[in-house]
Amino acid sequence: MVFAVILMGLTPSFLMVGLGGLLRQRLSPAAWQGLDKLNFEILFPALLFFAACNRPLAFTDLLRIGPAVWLIMLTALALSWPARRFGPPRFLDFAGAWQTAWRFNTAIAFVAVGTLSLAGAGEMAVAVGMAVPVANVLAVSALSRGGSLSLKDTTLKVLLNPFLIASVAGVAVGLSGYKIPAPVLAPAEMLAQAAIPIALLSIGATMNWQALGRIDMFNTYICATGLVLSPALTLAACTLFSAPPALAAVLILFSALPTASAAHVLAAGFGADRTLAATLIAQSTLLSAVTLPLWILAIELWF
Repeated sequence: MVFAVILMGLTPSFLMVGLGGLLRQRLSPAAWQGLDKLNFEILFPALLFFAACNRPLAFTDLLRIGPAVWLIMLTALALSWPARRFGPPRFLDFAGAWQTAWRFNTAIAFVAVGTLSLAGAGEMAVAVGMAVPVANVLAVSALSRGGSLSLKDTTLKVLLNPFLIASVAGVAVGLSGYKIPAPVLAPAEMLAQAAIPIALLSIGATMNWQALGRIDMFNTYICATGLVLSPALTLAACTLFSAPPALAAVLILFSALPTASAAHVLAAGFGADRTLAATLIAQSTLLSAVTLPLWILAIELWF
């Protein structure tokens, strides 16, 4: 029964991804890229801000969730490093693929957290907000080893990330206890409501649906790190240290997310193999349709 409820909760989102695939030819590649930019610059920042500022936050939320999600990403980074032995020979190409092991899909994060009974969008907003800068620092640092981005450019790229700015602003409002008047907050809420549907359509439209047919040892290892190994270790750690159920739920769910749908854009920006990164994104997203409901079921049954 629980598994059926979870599937019912996630099915509309995966159907939206499928609809995006069917609508791929209705818009030009440039139009889909424009929607991605709109989501990155405006819609998802509005979602992050609204989710974080719309509930009271305590410093303990930051102190518990922040270091935990950083450790999850660093663990995924370390677990996926052995794939270097059978990955692409050029380090820059490897770095473009490697980042997919610890980066996460924000759209699916907010969809999936809605199926949990133990945690909500507020906790996930804090997790995403605290994770965004570290995920970017790790990805940009890895790609910079084989690219030409200076330390100054790297720092600016991280600090000016719209997700980071919106998350910090939302968390600051939440911590202050100030309640933004509803008419003032309404535009952010309207933008936030548009973020997830547009993101899911774009994922489906840009995804390589034949990617599963080209999975090899390297791709399997990278995908397994993010979808299986990382959440399994997080579940074990939460159990070992008796983490509160709400905290454990959001951390395990965060660690089980498929990779960021725009990771290939960052890879291409540094001159890495864009096709390899895009293939891993498609494989991670498609495989998560199986793994993510199972992890959500495990959370509900375990805690």
